[in-house]
Amino acid sequence: MVPMRDGARLSTYLYVPAGSGPWPVLYEQRYADLTGRAAQERYAALAAAGYVVAAQNFRGTHRSEGVYQGYRALGWGKTQDGYDTVEWLAKQPWSTGKIGTFGGSQAGYAQNFLAVTRPPHLVAQYITDGGLSLFHLGYRRGGATRLERFKQAMLPSARDEAEGRSHLADQVAHPDYDDYWAAENCFPHFAKMNVPAFIVASWFDFMARGSIDSYIGRQHQGGPGARGHQWMRIGPWLHGGRKTSAKVAELDFPDNAAWDMDAHMVEWFDFHLKGKKNSVDRAPRVRYYITGAVGEPGAPGNVWRDAPDWPVPAQVAPYYLHPGGGLAETIVRTGKTEFLSDPMHPAPVKGRNEPTARDAREFESHPDVRSFTTEALTAPQQWTGDVRAEIFLSSTAPDTDLFVRVTDVYPDGRSIVLVDSVQRAKYRSSFERASLMRPGQVYKLAWNVGWMSHIFAAGHRIRVTVSGNEADYFEPNPNTGEIPTYERPVRYLVARNALHPGSRVIAPRVK
Repeated sequence: MVPMRDGARLSTYLYVPAGSGPWPVLYEQRYADLTGRAAQERYAALAAAGYVVAAQNFRGTHRSEGVYQGYRALGWGKTQDGYDTVEWLAKQPWSTGKIGTFGGSQAGYAQNFLAVTRPPHLVAQYITDGGLSLFHLGYRRGGATRLERFKQAMLPSARDEAEGRSHLADQVAHPDYDDYWAAENCFPHFAKMNVPAFIVASWFDFMARGSIDSYIGRQHQGGPGARGHQWMRIGPWLHGGRKTSAKVAELDFPDNAAWDMDAHMVEWFDFHLKGKKNSVDRAPRVRYYITGAVGEPGAPGNVWRDAPDWPVPAQVAPYYLHPGGGLAETIVRTGKTEFLSDPMHPAPVKGRNEPTARDAREFESHPDVRSFTTEALTAPQQWTGDVRAEIFLSSTAPDTDLFVRVTDVYPDGRSIVLVDSVQRAKYRSSFERASLMRPGQVYKLAWNVGWMSHIFAAGHRIRVTVSGNEADYFEPNPNTGEIPTYERPVRYLVARNALHPGSRVIAPRVK
């Protein structure tokens, strides 16, 4: 039970190597349970590599004392739980005083929060599938809320359920981005981050944006100990996990897609915490996997490439959404495409699994989903970089959501989701202040759909789908413009939406 500056004690599980020490320490912060068999075996394996492993629960979760506040106690506020723990670990007799941090998802976020506080004994970090801002890429995405994610996963981690529900109520009380959310946003604080980090991102993870933004921000805006001292690997994986399998959702990639991330992590910390001479500092700054068609021998892609920085050079290529379902680089200036956004009859995305790396045909068959597809490609096309959407929208409702996907359509009809994103219309101009729509008026919505690196093979087609719902993965928007809650809407409108000429996705095409 590690003491914090305000007297709260945080539950911390220690795994200690055999022998007399002292040893460097690897530290992970999570709100999730740390006592599962898989977690124990992983921590024990890292300890066997010659590290004390300290796995700690956020305050107010499981056995940790203090009031549950999500991530708010980890950063630069009155409580700085990561800073206090790093400095406590450094003073222990079994510690060399050199501390590294690791972990993914929630523990990836925690590492960015920790880096801003600059504890003196933090030496290096290893961040997997992490993020920077809980409003923009955590509790919310594009202004929309991931309803079931936080009711079913985060809430049960609270030691006191009432505290967990209070935390969710606080979020509802702050529907727009304000000072409340600024306390959970690391974007403005890159200059305070001052340690080297290895960052792992996954193409089929919506949080690839947070991982890649972490690399770019630290590498180019970080403090002197961070700037120029970041490395990144982006692979064909889903969110979380240890990246050791080449099977990703419904896709079976070649064996080269599997990677022993933990073995590499030990090498990384051996270099930074033990001073061992190995090759981690001479590795390519960025290594990324270009995905391609699976199950098609000879199809291009499914290879690793190296780059001196990110993003790699690419040509901007617009793909326009044509009335009638076409997708092409030529614009059509007449006609519109209509669809409904009905909160009570949403296009289905079942459960909490991301839709990426899966066949979307069931989703696309919903009557309120609109698909726009190219002709079969006569030559391969590579997209590597950030895909953007620019949609001209009118609606009968004061607010609505737009979901945009890019899929690779195989000759057999499978429509494999590569990236998937959402933009709430009332936040089209700013997340700081909602702006409701007037019926029939056309508005421009522009946002980043997602990072990708993919080669569409000859004979395949490129598809963009647009819809107003993806439930239960996201809350259904009631379309009224009212403040969202963590419960399903009682009062709602069925929005009749229309896509107008000029609507497009902008691709980063690489020759």
